[in-house]
Amino acid sequence: MTSGSAYQRPVFTIRPEPGFSATLAKGRAAGLDIGGTPLFELRPVAWDAPDPAGVDGLLLGSANAVRHGGSALAHYKGKSAFVVGEATAEAARGAGFDVAMVGEGGLQSVLDRLAGRNLTLLRLAGAERIALEVPDTIRIVTRTAYESVALPMPASLADSLRAGGVVMLHSAAAARHFSDECTKLGIDRGNLSVAALGPRILAAAGDGWQEVRAAQSPRESDLLALASDMCHGSRQATIDPEKM
Repeated sequence: MTSGSAYQRPVFTIRPEPGFSATLAKGRAAGLDIGGTPLFELRPVAWDAPDPAGVDGLLLGSANAVRHGGSALAHYKGKSAFVVGEATAEAARGAGFDVAMVGEGGLQSVLDRLAGRNLTLLRLAGAERIALEVPDTIRIVTRTAYESVALPMPASLADSLRAGGVVMLHSAAAARHFSDECTKLGIDRGNLSVAALGPRILAAAGDGWQEVRAAQSPRESDLLALASDMCHGSRQATIDPEKM
């Protein structure tokens, strides 16, 4: 944990690497007293590649789909990629894909903007993924490229959580696992506040927390700003969107 001249509640992140280290760096740059431990590990999942001739582009809801997509991704080099946000766009470009569209506020926004176009898209996703409303003119072929494996909470993190703070939750799976681990280890939820990336994640976290709030949009910058607001009370650290 970092320290500051004025008291603030500590903030915890439990997301898997490399997101864990990225969140720590951004939070500390914003002046947060942030720490934690990854409670998940991302692992690749073998997938069969559809015929590239029948695929117009890739639909990517996470940079992890590119990081863990494996050698089969090479079949689609040169295809357009329609991605959820800038971090995923950067990963897609690095892997040799032409990023045709970058969404704002979730993958559904990408499909909404594609409505009316006749496309067959290969959606590479994690084992847990959000259901999408697909326009009539678009066909989606889905493959699972990676999975998030839950890890037990170490005693060091449990001890820190017992003192209270704000926990950042990036997914419904993280919310459920974190809730279960707190119950198993006898951690008092009444000492902990939850800052979630969206309402669906809050619902998965369950009840009994000191405070629960969802970010204004499913962006890391908004989640960090929310965590800052919750750990400082009325005082809020400045989050620079250009550093996200």
